[in-house]
Amino acid sequence: MNTEPLAACRSVSVTYGTGTSQVKALDGVSLAIDPSEQLTLLGRSGSGKTTLLHVLGGLVEPTSGTVEWQGEPLSSLDAAARGAVRARGIAYVFQGANLLPYFTAFENVAFAVRVGEDEADPALAPLALLELVGLAGKVDHLPAELSGGEAQRVAIARALAQRPQLLLCDEPTGHLDSDTGERVLDLIEALQQEFGFALVIATHDTDLAARFPRAVELHDGRLVAEEAVA
Repeated sequence: MNTEPLAACRSVSVTYGTGTSQVKALDGVSLAIDPSEQLTLLGRSGSGKTTLLHVLGGLVEPTSGTVEWQGEPLSSLDAAARGAVRARGIAYVFQGANLLPYFTAFENVAFAVRVGEDEADPALAPLALLELVGLAGKVDHLPAELSGGEAQRVAIARALAQRPQLLLCDEPTGHLDSDTGERVLDLIEALQQEFGFALVIATHDTDLAARFPRAVELHDGRLVAEEAVA
């Protein structure tokens, strides 16, 4: 039985700069992501992983090729519809948590709930989400008062506030020690199993990639290998 991909890139290239200073960040990449699947983008720094995440999430326009969301080209959607996809369909967890520095943990998550315009759902309440990621006792702490692992868990709670169908994680353990990184990955996996969103993690870590059923390797903006790890 064929399943329509949740998101897909079709022969996507992204070029930055002009003239002799042009850099091709992605070069003819085609990739489909199915609903609820787990996927890693594996590659060294500069391989194009982050650009591909941004293209999939509608944050970067491809220079050529097509990006699709639920079978529809993103370019065919008007500004409001594309904004709705970014606000409700797709969420990010960045390498450094990227929290608002003068907002408490509660306020960081509450802001995402308001952006999603779904405050009536009690499961989306900031306190419930922070409790879900084990931070019920840290709701009034500012990011500077949190450990790296705690800040990343706030970032995960903030992403869940969007009730995403696709969660994009860019080196989510890159700034963490190995033990804390393992706990963050365990949490992301457990939440993915519970909520059923598709999960894409960009990483340079082959051990991390081996945790998940499918790995795609990028080199100099090109997809050079794909492996079903399971």
